[in-house]
Amino acid sequence: MSVRKVLIFFLLLIFTAGLVYCLWPQIMGLKLGYESHVAVSEFFELAETAEAEKPGVSFEYVDAPALEESVPNDYPELFAAMQEYNREIYATGQSGLCDAWAYQQPSFSLTDYGVESNTIGVINIPAMNVELPIYLGATSENMAKGAVHLSQTSLPVGGENTNCVIAAHRGWYGAPYFRYIDVLKIGDEVTITNLWETLVYRVSEVKIIDPDDIDEILIQPGRELLTLVTCHPYASGGLYRYVVYCERVPS
Repeated sequence: MSVRKVLIFFLLLIFTAGLVYCLWPQIMGLKLGYESHVAVSEFFELAETAEAEKPGVSFEYVDAPALEESVPNDYPELFAAMQEYNREIYATGQSGLCDAWAYQQPSFSLTDYGVESNTIGVINIPAMNVELPIYLGATSENMAKGAVHLSQTSLPVGGENTNCVIAAHRGWYGAPYFRYIDVLKIGDEVTITNLWETLVYRVSEVKIIDPDDIDEILIQPGRELLTLVTCHPYASGGLYRYVVYCERVPS
């Protein structure tokens, strides 16, 4: 091989490497976006098989055999366990929320209740053009895939004296996630879809807090909240936290 051909080969190699380097965030963003879309679709398919009514509703007007056929997957034990979890953490003042390890550990093993997934719901934020799966536990692995539920905060089933805290990266390898959270304004709508229903919230307040200011994400007595958390400023390495409080809209 001549010196000229070797030189051309190395120039092409350098050019290709540079091109891949420049396009890598876009490639990864497309990959993560596709995987997130698949996770959301799979969750909606699962939710469609569940009874639209919450577990515990009376069905006296339906005979027992018909009820078994019409409610193949309503996960009543899971619903009851999630409600009990919310009551317990409120009663104990969320004493378990003491360090990063506490909110990284999943609140439940969904497989114990017949759900072969770690996805507890889907969050939709129209103003941000964002729809993400919500994973249990704020581990690095889960945050790389979408939004996460911070353990030791209320699970996304609603109810008085609850504050469900959902976190996501402010952009991750080309995937936006909560990148544009600062476009949210008071009154904007945010929804959480769980296995039984869609909960509607509206933005009520925005704050910037220190990373260790746990008091700002605790349950507020008498209120039914959804709190969104991400890093601030963008690409700062997480100097602060951008926090958006959303109040449940009465059904």
